[in-house]
Formats: sequence, C-alpha cells, structure tokens
Amino acid sequence: MVFSSLVFLCIFFPLQMLVYSLARGIEARNTVLIFFSLVFYAWGEPFFIVLLVFMCFVDWALSQGIYKYRGTGKSKAFLILGCIIDLGFLAFFKYTAFILGETHQWLGFPDVVPKIALPIGISFYTFQLLSYMVDVYRGEVPAQRYFRRLLLYVSLFHQCIAGPIVRYKDVSEQILSRGLAKKVLLANVCGQIASRTILSGALADQAKNLATLQSAPALSLWLGCFAYALQIYLDFSAYSDMAIGMGLMVGFHYKENFNYPYLANSITDFWRRWHMSLSSFFRDYVYIPLGGNRKGKPRQALNLLIVWFLTGMWHGAGWNFILWGLYYFLFLAIEKFLLPGLQRLPAFFGHLYTLVVVFFGWVLFYFTDFTQGWVVLKGLFCLNGNPLTSFESQNIALNYLFFLLVAVLACTPLPRFLYHKVTSSTNGAAIALGTVLEYALPVVALFFSISYLVGDSYNPFLYLQF
Repeated sequence: MVFSSLVFLCIFFPLQMLVYSLARGIEARNTVLIFFSLVFYAWGEPFFIVLLVFMCFVDWALSQGIYKYRGTGKSKAFLILGCIIDLGFLAFFKYTAFILGETHQWLGFPDVVPKIALPIGISFYTFQLLSYMVDVYRGEVPAQRYFRRLLLYVSLFHQCIAGPIVRYKDVSEQILSRGLAKKVLLANVCGQIASRTILSGALADQAKNLATLQSAPALSLWLGCFAYALQIYLDFSAYSDMAIGMGLMVGFHYKENFNYPYLANSITDFWRRWHMSLSSFFRDYVYIPLGGNRKGKPRQALNLLIVWFLTGMWHGAGWNFILWGLYYFLFLAIEKFLLPGLQRLPAFFGHLYTLVVVFFGWVLFYFTDFTQGWVVLKGLFCLNGNPLTSFESQNIALNYLFFLLVAVLACTPLPRFLYHKVTSSTNGAAIALGTVLEYALPVVALFFSISYLVGDSYNPFLYLQF
C-alpha cells in the first residue's frame, strides 16, 4: 500500500483517523497506531512484518543491556552485537543476490543466482534501530522499557517504508504526549515523460532498449533526464511531506527532509539540503565517530570516501549506485581540498555548476546498466550519430512545456512564499483570496489527485525500492 493509492486515501487513512479519534488515552491511541502501521506494512508483504518485529524485539532486548551496563565493556558488546544483527539482515536481503550475481558472472559460481526479495523500507528502519541503540549507548536517551513503544517508533506507517529517517530521541517524548498533489499531479507525470524518452528501468529487452537509446534524438534524452531529475525530487519530497503531515495529525513532529536542494550553490550545499535525515545520520553515526575533520586532511578525505561509498551502497545493490556515491565524493573532495573557491562562486555560476553536476549524477543513478547509461551520456551530445531533434521529440517538448515550468516552480520556495504573502496580508481582497486558498485549494488538489488516480492507482514512490 502506498500513500498515493485509492485504497489508502479513501479507506485506510480515513478509517485509521476515525478509530484514532475514538480511542481514549495515549496508550490506546498508540495501540491503534501500531495496529494500523502493521496492517499497512503487511498489506503487500505479510511475511516481512515478522522480520521488522523480530529486529525491533532483538534491539529492544539488547538496549536494556546497553543501558544497564553503560560505561562498561558489556554495554559496548551489546551494541556491537546489535549492529552485527541489524546490518547482517540488511546485507543479506539487499546485497546477497548482487554479490552472488557478480561471482556467477566472473567465477561461474553459483550455477543459479537466487532471487531474494528486498523487504520494503528495510534500509530506513534498520538505520532508525541503529540510531536508537547508539543513542542509548551514548547516554542521550534511556532505553525504552516497553517493547510496544519501541515498535511504534519503528513501524509508524507515516515514515517506516521511505523515511524520513526519524531518530528516537527526536520523537521519544511525543510517543507519550504529542503533498499528495505533488506526488500524483507532478512527480508521476515527470515519471511518464522519463519513461517515454529514456525508458523504464523495468523493461527486460536490453538489446531493444540499447538500440532505441542509440537512435534517440538528443532533445528527447535531455528532456527525459531533466524530467527524471524533477521526478526524483518531487516524488521523494512529496512522500516526506505526506509523512510529516500525517504525523502532525496524530501528534508526531518529524523534521523536514528537504530544503529546496536545486537552489544549492555548491555540491556541499546540495547535500545539506537533500535527504537531510540520511545526510545527518551518516554525519553523526559514521563521519564524526571516524574522526570527521579533526585528524588532518588525509584522514578527513578517507572519512569522506567511506561515508560516500556507504551512501552509494545504502541506495542499492548495484555498481551504478556505488559509482554514484563515489562521484559525489569526488566533487565534495574537490570543493573541500583542491578548489575551495567553488563554494564561493557568484550565485548564478554556483547554481549552474551545481545543477550540471547533479544532472549528470542522476543519469548515473537512473541506469543500472552501464552500457545504456553511457549511450545516453553520449547521445546527449549527439555522439551516437543520433539527430539533435525530431518531429516527435519537438512535439513531446512542446506538449509538456507548461507542465515542466510548473514542476520547476514546485522545486522552489516561490509558491510557498506567495501563499504566505497572500494569507498574511491585511488587505481585504488578499484576505478573501487567502481564505479561498487556505480552505479550497487542498480540497481541489485532493479532488484532482483522486481523479487522476482512478484507473491508475498503483504508482509507488521511487524510494520504496531503497
């Protein structure tokens, strides 16, 4: 089940809010949230709910020992055991098939590569459990005495399957007190443009795909890559917005996960704005414990390399994801050590440089097949012998021109600025307009979103695969 499905919008979420509102007392409401969260997660993968509950129970039990023996070697031993178990499960489900696929290709072993299904959201809830145990070990939070409360933290359906990565210390007190339209009307259409021009990653006929990409006009390839860059931001930030909004409706305050990353003026700035919960996790639990920037530039460079290698690995079991992580390490290293002036470029040139780097980074991220990715990179500059444009590519560009302009504006703070400008005005006409926007706009957006979903109800968020 996904947030942008008719089942969720018309049945599951209204029913959850109704039962939640009828429950009396915080513990009763927590029980309602646990029940609906487990149903939500088990909707498509009933078997893997056992894995989530088991990992949560193991970490809950180990955290009791971490807290009881804090300051001693036993506490550290419990923490290490918990990390091995959590990362072991993550590695098994996420990377076993990839590793065996590589050994099969190079060594002929095994004869048949097993297909191992990836539990939805395992990368997210594993990191949340790890952050919980580390925070208990550091003494930043006490160990949670009640298993059901830790299970609520891990399984909350708002953020369990695609983030943001919520730290236990940020919501521990809320456990006891406490952009559908962006996804459906913008991100999904961007995805359709990308699939139409640079192919869907789900297509199986690789030879046919390659031939199609080799002959594709450069305009189509630029349009498709640009649409994918818009899609991945609008899709992922929409999920985070919806998670934050639904959390607020039941008293949980999740931190913002995006801060208009396409307005960044350097790659360093981009990663301060993009998927901030993941960036801060690697900073606080990997980069700083490794020494951060406190042990000289060579050690800092090594720490950055480790972080970005792990960032690539976290996103997927594929060489393209690893190279994508190392690609960003390269530019961050250039900005920090070789050309620090890049971070002080005039605003226009800084934005331009950042957008170019990010654009080509998304090409690397999109294509798990290196041959196809390389063909697209060459095709962008007509190096495949492909034409610059064609009648069909011009029609696609013209048909989607207005939509793409709207999508670009949605990646900036301009709509929010104008909305707050109108709603905070004391002018009579502005007050009337602000009232209409505040009450009518969400209803209209919901109506059009549901209308769009009828007959096309399965449109999963991109980050569910990570």
